Amino acid sequence: MVFRKPPDGGWGWVIVVVSFFTQFLCYGSPLAVGVLYVEWLDAFGEGKGKTAWVGSLANGIGLLASPVCSICVSSFGARPVAIFSGFMVAGGLMMSSFAPNIYFLYISYGIVVGLGCGLLYTATVTITCHYFDKRRGLALGLISTGSSVGLFIYAALQRELIDLYGLDGCLLIVGALSLNILACGSLMRPLESSDSLPPEKTCVDKVPDQYFVYHEKEKTVEENISILEKGYVDEKCANNMPDYKQDSILNKNILSSINVNEKDTYKKKVVEQTNFCKQLAKRKWQLYLNYWEETVVLFKNKVFSALFVAILLFDIGGFPPSLLMEDVARSANVNEDDYYMPLISIIGIMTAVGKLTLGILADFKWVNTLYLYVTTLLMTGVALFAIPFAKSYLTLAMLSGILGFLTGNWSIFPYVTTKTVGIEKLTHAYGILMFFAGLGNSLGPPIVGWFYDWTQEYDTAFYFSGFCVLLGGFLLLLAALPCWNACTNQSSKLPPNTYSYKVASSA
Repeated sequence: MVFRKPPDGGWGWVIVVVSFFTQFLCYGSPLAVGVLYVEWLDAFGEGKGKTAWVGSLANGIGLLASPVCSICVSSFGARPVAIFSGFMVAGGLMMSSFAPNIYFLYISYGIVVGLGCGLLYTATVTITCHYFDKRRGLALGLISTGSSVGLFIYAALQRELIDLYGLDGCLLIVGALSLNILACGSLMRPLESSDSLPPEKTCVDKVPDQYFVYHEKEKTVEENISILEKGYVDEKCANNMPDYKQDSILNKNILSSINVNEKDTYKKKVVEQTNFCKQLAKRKWQLYLNYWEETVVLFKNKVFSALFVAILLFDIGGFPPSLLMEDVARSANVNEDDYYMPLISIIGIMTAVGKLTLGILADFKWVNTLYLYVTTLLMTGVALFAIPFAKSYLTLAMLSGILGFLTGNWSIFPYVTTKTVGIEKLTHAYGILMFFAGLGNSLGPPIVGWFYDWTQEYDTAFYFSGFCVLLGGFLLLLAALPCWNACTNQSSKLPPNTYSYKVASSA
């Protein structure tokens, strides 16, 4: 597909608006699932760890399936994927209203809604990048706030709908609202070139020659046909046969000569298809090998390895508050009359503020984005340690705001990844990191819930969460210290017979 030059405006701003509302509509309920989590605890009577799987799957499955989502958008385009995913999100939410048990919710809300959100996220980011180049950072920042605004509004909206129509009615109405994603998706017009396209190459020609596994000379069609015929038994001489057999063979030869050209054509097609499949398999295998070689090279970078551990531990420890904070307040016997705003709404609006603020700070040349990211991790760990000491709505609201602001470090995570591995390896590295982020999102809330089921209090659970985030932050800080570069420079001055290994350049 040939695309025109990104217009950096025009219809691109329509794309920004519809992408904002797409993320608002699809992520509003899954991010504000903490309101539903409390209701599911009362409705099904299951443990907190088992119930927490619903929300963690909804938020983590999209990241875990990010490679599949990227393939779908690349193959079918952003518009068809967005429309199809809108049906998935709306259908999953409506199906959840009829859930007879918690296991049904794992499928309807956790997997169906979560996978739909992952597809929509990939579609909105892809179509926005097609329309913007110079203003791409601004455009992506604007659409990313849609999920945070959705968290802020849906937390209060779902609470109000539950009071008016019950849990089932709330899910039906929220699912109906999600159908507006179809209208948003229909406006995602692909940026295709109207000029004449170059002649289409075959699938084999599209793959560069450098991906050949073997470089032996391929046999011609005639040589392959001779090989195919090599196993045939030579016909016996007609003179050594009886007359009735000679007549039979003569009749067969007359009939077979009619279709000899068709048979030759068929053999040539078989050989050509065999050669095609052979070359395609070789090149696909080489691409697969190259992918794993690049992955090994990435993990030899000490900062990238530390970043992979940090993002996994951060999502294990830092994601549960957005899901469990409402139940934390109820467990602390906070009076509902003191609620001026749902705690999850506070997390949502402060996350949007954090994304914008940290994104602006990252643009200053004097700010080291890696150290800025490490700072947010360490502060998040400290805030998690403070949650067990919060026994009033005011203190919980303050901690919710702080955690929400620090969670906005997602806006600078692509910057950190780029500084660590370079722009040429960003896509590969970011996909790996997002997979482990999804794994952390999926494991974090159930682990915290299991701690509560075991101890009957959240104190130990949040001590564990804070420890995970602090550990990830300190590991990343140690890997990024300048002293490592000094050690690397000294190793380059070793005697000639001494061998040393130098990792890829870090941030």
